Amino acid sequence: MAAPAKARRGLAFTKMHGIGNDFVLIDCRAAPLPLDAVAIRALGDRHRGVGFDQLLTIEPARDGSCAFAYGIWNSDGTPALQCGNGVRCVAAWLHRDGALPAGPLRLEGPAGPVAVERLDDGRIRVDMGEPRFAPAAVPLAVDAESDTYLLELDGETIALGAVSMGNPHAVIEVADAAAAPVARIGPRIAQAPLFPRDCNVGFAELRGRAAIGLRVWERGAGETLACGSGACAAVAVLRRRGRVDAAVRVTLPGGELDIHWTGPGASLWMTGPTAFVFDGELTP
Repeated sequence: MAAPAKARRGLAFTKMHGIGNDFVLIDCRAAPLPLDAVAIRALGDRHRGVGFDQLLTIEPARDGSCAFAYGIWNSDGTPALQCGNGVRCVAAWLHRDGALPAGPLRLEGPAGPVAVERLDDGRIRVDMGEPRFAPAAVPLAVDAESDTYLLELDGETIALGAVSMGNPHAVIEVADAAAAPVARIGPRIAQAPLFPRDCNVGFAELRGRAAIGLRVWERGAGETLACGSGACAAVAVLRRRGRVDAAVRVTLPGGELDIHWTGPGASLWMTGPTAFVFDGELTP
């Protein structure tokens, strides 16, 4: 005899994406995430699981100034500190759930609080905080701060910028993002001794003072269709060098994000869309 339907119920989840950067969201407001790193890797497998770049949890806030908290895990089961596209998806999920009021709302992420707001056009605007360039903040294994660092790789000297957007980023200017050697050198730069905690690696093509083309190798996930914090990092590095204006549209393989940063002392804002794919249930 088959077990009653209630006994067969599993763990509910929602599949979402932000311009192709895809996620599984799990509501953990009533109970902690019942998955370990092995289970997260299995769930993230695109052939044998649901498949995702990151898994996101929605949790009760521990910071009294925040309405909710969220957690982030890469598809390899490792925890992450920030995910710009993921934050927008969390906000969109909360709006669908009726828990996101009009106006700004603070969410508590692994890297600290962020403010989110749903705009009239349905896009989500996120305060990503002020970019941090100090070597200890990224972190970087150097003593002196610079807007350009040199990395030797197989006899080739690679010039890169480095910044923390709550997670560490390297940004490399390239002539053509589509032709950039993302898969070849992205993982090697990500794990270079210069970055003691590894990093995400962005390949940025300057297309004008208000436009950037970008591809990103994400630590723990590989190349993704979009990386929100990577888009923020690219604008921050290029803005610091005087290469772009305050408002920049970043085009990634999965779509576009609008980034606005006036400069030091100010928060960087990211605006972009989200999409619901399907709701499902993980069987026990």
